[in-house]
Order: sequence, then structure tokens, then C-alpha cells
Amino acid sequence: MAAKQNAARRLREKKDFVAAGPAAASQGASATAPGLKVTPHLDRLVHERLRLGILSALSVNQSLTFNDLKKLLESTDGNLSVHARKLEEAGYITCTKSFDKRLPRSDYRLTATGRRALDRYLDHMEALIQAMRK
Repeated sequence: MAAKQNAARRLREKKDFVAAGPAAASQGASATAPGLKVTPHLDRLVHERLRLGILSALSVNQSLTFNDLKKLLESTDGNLSVHARKLEEAGYITCTKSFDKRLPRSDYRLTATGRRALDRYLDHMEALIQAMRK
């Protein structure tokens, strides 16, 4: 039951962010009190540290293996696999499994959807930074 509620909340947050867009962050999405501005929610799927690291690494590399990502992000097997699976389920990355000399190999690539999500996230963060400097 709690898992369904959490999934529904995440979906609502994602829709709110996409609908408002990153430009709303610098203008304030809505006012709850005089002078208090509330920005739309960040894409929680991208905002988590390890997931942001995976997307960032894949944005500057055509593909990376599981072991490459694990070393680069200084992560454990279990932690990396859970976060990579979340991104894969969202369609942000793809995973191709093969064998290299009888050893399993997982290659990850950033999808067009993943690149757009990362770009939206970065635009949103830039808008927040600009709003804070004003």
C-alpha cells in the first residue's frame, strides 16, 4: 500500500515539475505567503546523488560498463544495480547484457529521454542558482 502511495506521489511530483518547467523556478511557481516563493519539485529520480552521477557519466561517454560506473562513482554492486535499474525502468538509460570471455558484461547508455531529463534537471538547478543570487 505504501509503495503505491509513494509511486503516485513521485508521479505527481514529476508531472508538477514538467508542467511548470525550470523557468518557473526563477519566477516562483506560486506564492504561499507574501514574499515567499515556492519552486516546483525537483525530479527526484534524477536528484538522488548516485543516479545523477550515473546520468552525468553517461552524458559524456557513449557507454560505460557496470564496473566502469562502479569505479567512477565509488559505489557498491548492490547500490549501483538498484539505482541503475530505477533509471532503466524510467527509460532514462538502457542496459545491454553480454558475455566477454565467459564473464557477464553490462553496458549502459543514456537514452534520449534520459538526456532530456538531465537537461531539464540542470536547467532547473541553474534557475534556482540564479534566483538565489538575485
